[in-house]
Amino acid sequence: MPPEDEHAFFGHPRGLATLFMTEMWERFSFYGMRSLLVLFLAVPVDQGGIGLDTVTAASVYSVYNSLIYMLAIPGGWIADRVWGARRAVLIGGLVIMGGHFALAVPLSATFWFGLLLISIGTGLLKPNVSAIVGQLYHENDGRRDGGFTIFYMAINIGSFFAPLVIGTVGQKVSWHLGFSLAGVGMGVGLIQYVLGRRHLGHAGALPGRPADPVQRRRVFRLAACWAGAAVVFFAVDALLGRFSVHQVVNILGVIGIGLPAWYFTRLRRDSGLTALERSRMSAFMWFFIAAAIFWMIYDQSGSTLSQFANESTDLSILGFHFPSSWFNSVNPLFIIILAPVFAWLWQWLAARSRNPGAPVKFALGLLLIGASFGLMGLAELAASGGGLVSPLWLVGVYFVQTVAELTLSPVGLSLTTKLAPAKYISQMLGLWFLATATGDAVAGWTTQLQRVVSADAYFYLQGALAAVCGVAIWLAAGRIKRLMGAVN
Repeated sequence: MPPEDEHAFFGHPRGLATLFMTEMWERFSFYGMRSLLVLFLAVPVDQGGIGLDTVTAASVYSVYNSLIYMLAIPGGWIADRVWGARRAVLIGGLVIMGGHFALAVPLSATFWFGLLLISIGTGLLKPNVSAIVGQLYHENDGRRDGGFTIFYMAINIGSFFAPLVIGTVGQKVSWHLGFSLAGVGMGVGLIQYVLGRRHLGHAGALPGRPADPVQRRRVFRLAACWAGAAVVFFAVDALLGRFSVHQVVNILGVIGIGLPAWYFTRLRRDSGLTALERSRMSAFMWFFIAAAIFWMIYDQSGSTLSQFANESTDLSILGFHFPSSWFNSVNPLFIIILAPVFAWLWQWLAARSRNPGAPVKFALGLLLIGASFGLMGLAELAASGGGLVSPLWLVGVYFVQTVAELTLSPVGLSLTTKLAPAKYISQMLGLWFLATATGDAVAGWTTQLQRVVSADAYFYLQGALAAVCGVAIWLAAGRIKRLMGAVN
């Protein structure tokens, strides 16, 4: 990286600005579409929607989220072994843009195809843009955590404006026009990424551990075989009249649990890893499990919480009426406000040797996300009479979830780049995002609880699970820190 770029962006490398804008526009497209997705799935067919019941719509939403983050694993492998992170980000963005424009076509078949394209493209882009951020800094550069905090702000700026623009157009004008605006946003992000790539230096330019031609052919043949088998399986099921959304939910639920278990085992068996690297992998497993439980609850903001906003919440303040999708902007707004406070707080505590370690921060995140669903259970009780509750209920839930997120998510992203063996950095970031896939896959099952338990009990049960796991991480904090070695 050119020396003059070392401190060109708020004291950080100039390339961070390019990645900041890329992530901001990608998140604008992603969260804009997501603010409409579960609502559109439940709109009757004769009104232009897909016509699913609300519980099935929530399950489909969870499966879609899970698939996105599952595909981060092959996305990381392609970057590490074939293309390099930089090229993977570009191609991923192009595929995402095509997916959003496919959603804009008012046909059911193109809608499902569009979701698949967005999943594939995000799997390529998401882990690799974060990997490039880490590669902008030297290994012991003290600015790394601050750089990831700035990068994290890009996510929330994009996701704040997305529901206000795309959500409003989708709910008030046309669902498909809203989806097309998401494609336009991704296009803008790609243009500035191409124009700003010169500021990235060598970061992400080459694969970290290039695969030879024989390895590439073997992996791609295996992937083609699995993809072909899946297509045949679902096609036969469809012809026999047995295919259902719930079947997909169950399959992805099993994959969501089995895939990370297999992947951890495979990485730890690499004879090229040192004892310290294996120990750090063991520590990372604790953080993975905590993150999966966290995202199982947190990502329901776009499904069960969005449905609660649309069906049980008063959508007016002082006579001003607004679309229910606007609630999806509350969390990123809180993050924009509170992220600098948390960045200052961690530094202030570190200067006094009182900064809690990553295990304690993760435990706090789990306790708080559990508390947010406890509050959501009370909101459901308030709405049980059939009336509309104050929007302040959801605002309160999102506030607690925001505080929880800031203790866990940016810490985990930075921690992954520190714990990862150098040759597996993109794949380890893919594994970090796979925790979200696992949580969302399990959420595809837990949403079905709404059919058998009361609405408030649905939230209380999941909140209690998160709280119990938070206590377990807290009690194991000392052991986890020892496994981490010198990493803080």
